[in-house]
Amino acid sequence: MNKNIFILILIFFAGFAHAKSIDLLSPKGDLKIEIEVGEQIFYSIFLQDQPVLLKNRLQLELEDEVLGFNSTLKGTEKDQVSEVFKPVIPLKFSSIQNHYNMVRFNFMEGFSVEFRAYDGGFAYRFITSKRDRIKVLSEDVQINLASTAIAHLQQTESFKTSYEFAYTHMSSNEFSEETTMSTLPVLLETDNDITILISESDLRDYPAMFLKGNAKDKFQSVFPKEPLEVEPDGDRSQKILREADYIALTDGSRIFPWRYFLISLEEEDILTNTMTAKLAGKSLIEDTSWLKPGQASWEWWNGASPYEVDFVAGYNEETYRYFIDFASEFGIPYIIMDEGWAKTTTDPFTPNPDIDLFALIEYGKERNVDIVLWLTWLTVENNMQLFEKFHDWGIAGVKIDFMDRSDQWMVNFYERVAKEAAENEIFVDFHGAFKPAGLEYLYPNIFSYEGVLGMEQMGRATPENSIYLPFIRNAVGGMDYTPGAMLSMQPEFYYSRRPNSASIGTRTYQMALFVIFESALQMLADNPTNYYKNRDCTEFITSVPTTWDETVVLDAKIGKNVIVAKRKGNSWFIGGMNGTNEDIQLDLELDFLPKNKSFEMVSFEDGINAGRQAMDYRKIQTEIDSNTKYKIRMVRNGGWAAVINELDKK
Repeated sequence: MNKNIFILILIFFAGFAHAKSIDLLSPKGDLKIEIEVGEQIFYSIFLQDQPVLLKNRLQLELEDEVLGFNSTLKGTEKDQVSEVFKPVIPLKFSSIQNHYNMVRFNFMEGFSVEFRAYDGGFAYRFITSKRDRIKVLSEDVQINLASTAIAHLQQTESFKTSYEFAYTHMSSNEFSEETTMSTLPVLLETDNDITILISESDLRDYPAMFLKGNAKDKFQSVFPKEPLEVEPDGDRSQKILREADYIALTDGSRIFPWRYFLISLEEEDILTNTMTAKLAGKSLIEDTSWLKPGQASWEWWNGASPYEVDFVAGYNEETYRYFIDFASEFGIPYIIMDEGWAKTTTDPFTPNPDIDLFALIEYGKERNVDIVLWLTWLTVENNMQLFEKFHDWGIAGVKIDFMDRSDQWMVNFYERVAKEAAENEIFVDFHGAFKPAGLEYLYPNIFSYEGVLGMEQMGRATPENSIYLPFIRNAVGGMDYTPGAMLSMQPEFYYSRRPNSASIGTRTYQMALFVIFESALQMLADNPTNYYKNRDCTEFITSVPTTWDETVVLDAKIGKNVIVAKRKGNSWFIGGMNGTNEDIQLDLELDFLPKNKSFEMVSFEDGINAGRQAMDYRKIQTEIDSNTKYKIRMVRNGGWAAVINELDKK
């Protein structure tokens, strides 16, 4: 035998002998991760013995080595964890059960890979222990489907994106190298009725991940590279002139972001998942007593245009006092002053001379209403001391806009802002933003992110697209969609132009969004005059909490409809939305209510003519109990909303 061939055979079998295979099971045993560690690292996923993902490779390519290729396994650690924690800002549950099985592979080259198996999903991450700073050239995240799936994607041609595209829906075997890449999260519905939601958590000092098609039923990670040279692009953005050949320059000893996958046979499991929270770090804010989630009245969408008033409406002091009075009357804790409150968009310290900002701040505080100020991110970056100044002024929060990037520098900008704002007891709402990825748990003063095709996009915000939001975008964290339109239209009649801004979908559809969509800062987008004219709707909307103790899914069909019940204290709220062009009738089971008690349910239902005149609705009061089966009807692009409280029989 040729000597060189003999040596190669010996090397091959030596590597094979050192290969290690471990099966990691979820606590209930339904989900199995088969992990192979040899010359490379692969994992495969099975749900109830059905293959889901097969032979997925993971690697981390550094400047001078590839972690996960020809690496030497030093040992493994295993653990079982069962704990309960309480998120500072509870969007779904006030207590979260964190129960998983874990295995960590430690390698001689100074890194580890940790896997966690949950009931309903799994996650993994790299951990490095290098002495010096490292350049990460790329991270190889492979997703090789065991069967073809329908992929629900928010596609973008560029890493410069505000995550505001409509979803596209295509077969996974059509998502190829030539196909436009997708933001995260991505939702997959496989041919064997398994749903997979893909996202990330604990994203810090590292770029956000995107996905590209690789081959038939195969996806591959891609990342924006680190900007090296930029120049201004107007008053609110930058042009990237030169990029590095790496995606991150970072500490050599660190944990990397979690790659996580929700995997279930039940669509409703997506709506109750808390995976981002389970994988995020714990709050770095010690005293959180000043954090007060709530609703906000917002003037931009409606053009600051109250009517039937005795002053000239617009972006002026009289109009803002009107907004404050409205917010005070309905118990809304905030108003937002959008673009125009300052003399220029680049100077955050000089208010518009036509508006006495300090008088408005005082006027609001006398009425238990605080002010939130809009800013461009570039102005914040150039004036980071503004948080201390705003705190001195009495400003409660900031809405920061137009980041439109998610490279390492911009991810770090989010954290610098959150930290500086927290030190000055100011909350943050990120607009022109990427999706939530765990920073909001480290800094719970981050109340919301946009990163969604929301209602500010007017006619683009269709129920046909928005019905996917609870299953995709909102499933990974708070979402500033800005609901609350009082002018509602069916699509063939739709016309909207400020100051008479309108939405597609029925009136009850709009009301239900306040229950279904999750955001610690939930805006009321419409004109206070319109809310006054629709007082019963407004009283319901402003009674809906922005944080919750419990979430129960009553019905959920991806791309069709959602009905959820949510509890705050002893009150239950139900919201339903129909994203189809056909009427839906359903029987609601109310067995989530406490037994042997009677309740009053106040519901808002699509009116008999709502299929044509979308503002038609009925308000109904009904006595119910846990045995009640209640029949509801949602017209096309319609909805259903209700509040349930215990009856006092004394």
